[in-house]
Amino acid sequence: MKKFTKTETVRFKHVDFAGIVFYPRFLEMLNDLVEDWFGEALERPFSKIHTTNGIPTVDLKVQFKKPARIGDELEKSLWVTNLGGASVTCGFAFTHADGSICLEGEVTLVNVGLDKGPNQIKAVPFTDETRNLISAFITNNNHNK
Repeated sequence: MKKFTKTETVRFKHVDFAGIVFYPRFLEMLNDLVEDWFGEALERPFSKIHTTNGIPTVDLKVQFKKPARIGDELEKSLWVTNLGGASVTCGFAFTHADGSICLEGEVTLVNVGLDKGPNQIKAVPFTDETRNLISAFITNNNHNK
């Protein structure tokens, strides 16, 4: 299985008064992972794709398994569980250095066209080139297998 992986150190900006990651910051970290995946692995940096199309999140499932604290280093991983014509469903996990899962879940993204204006947004199929790049990350297994 090919995963897209990045490392992130938990910073002061991520934590609440108790010193643990405030849950919306995890979702920002996930969005950063998706944005990096599109830019680095799929050759579609968000700085360019948002002029003609977008990749909104249409479904998100998250399980918070273990807190992360300031200074922790998390391995953020993403893989594809389903590739449709215009949508992609990805599994993801944030893992502590000791291998314990901090956060895991699933996110579904849809390729949409914006060429008719923001009020005319509709799903459009991925190009063959993008489908081929996404396909390299498809797996039927979860992150532990």
